[in-house]
Amino acid sequence: MSDGSKVPVIGTHNGHFHADEALAVFLLRLLPEYRHASLVRTRDPDLLKTCTIVVDVGGVHDDSLRRYDHHQREFVATFPGKQTKLSSAGLVWMHYGRDIIHAYTGLDGADRDLLYVKIYEDFVEAFDGNDNGIAVYDPTELRKASIEKKFNDKGFTIASIVNRYNYAPSACEGADGPTVNGTTTSGAPVPQSGKSQDEEDSRFLRASAFVGEQFELELEDRANSWLPARAIVKQAFTERTQYDPKGRIMVIPYRPEGVPWADHLHAIESEMQSSGQVLYALFAENDQPGCKWRIRAVSLEPGSFENRKGLPEAWRGVRDEELSKVSGVAGCVFVHASGFIGGNGTFEGALEMAKKAVDM
Repeated sequence: MSDGSKVPVIGTHNGHFHADEALAVFLLRLLPEYRHASLVRTRDPDLLKTCTIVVDVGGVHDDSLRRYDHHQREFVATFPGKQTKLSSAGLVWMHYGRDIIHAYTGLDGADRDLLYVKIYEDFVEAFDGNDNGIAVYDPTELRKASIEKKFNDKGFTIASIVNRYNYAPSACEGADGPTVNGTTTSGAPVPQSGKSQDEEDSRFLRASAFVGEQFELELEDRANSWLPARAIVKQAFTERTQYDPKGRIMVIPYRPEGVPWADHLHAIESEMQSSGQVLYALFAENDQPGCKWRIRAVSLEPGSFENRKGLPEAWRGVRDEELSKVSGVAGCVFVHASGFIGGNGTFEGALEMAKKAVDM
């Protein structure tokens, strides 16, 4: 803002919208200077010149001018250390992500920087890949390997949900108009879609609020649960040899807010150059005396459904006394049919299950 009394204006294109600019606009409004900014959706270059900041339109990426488009032929920018070409969401995050984290959480320093990278990897990068037509896996290589989809997941992405806001007949019924949060529209004529500019802008705001809610959930979880868990998991990792001489069993202490340990374990193993050593993690169901304990197989990589070593085949899908007989461990409760998790009535029982499983 060049004038302290002037309301800043965020500019983006009108017409069909995508998830990346919906997120980009929401992210900007998390910053104090754009919290009450108005929004102009247009492709008119003269009108865009009047905007304080512009995303996803205009053919310019220049941080000094606050212009963040990625559609120009020469654009090749990526997030530091990554290969995925940025969209408007990634551009805003790259330039303003640290400030957004600080404004939202108050974090600074190493914790903020850790979240800055984590949020990009786990949330924003998918917006960049989707908008730039970059698949998670090379489709040519998948075809060479004769790998086919087991089902169609097209409707199960944030991008596909945002796209519905462009078309759904009842998407804007009962919605507030485009003056929500101080937003104004360009006053442009009715677009070719047949919807008025006001209706189109209202749909965009709903889509932006949707992706924004997902972002806030992600950031709050990472800041309040994932980040504090790192120190807990690192301590558990250093103590693992007291349960197994080879360090294949790790015990996670109970916390009411939960301990998201899997991501941290993979990262800590990499840092300590001991990748793949931990096979099972044990954790209590609650903090009550005599509570049940779980045994969880460690995945091959974060988010994978494949495990380094699933629980023994003979235990899978078996419960209670029958499981105790099959396993030779008293107090067994269950083992999932896929072998990724099991339970016992005591810590000692769960630990005995783990000790038997590592060598079977």
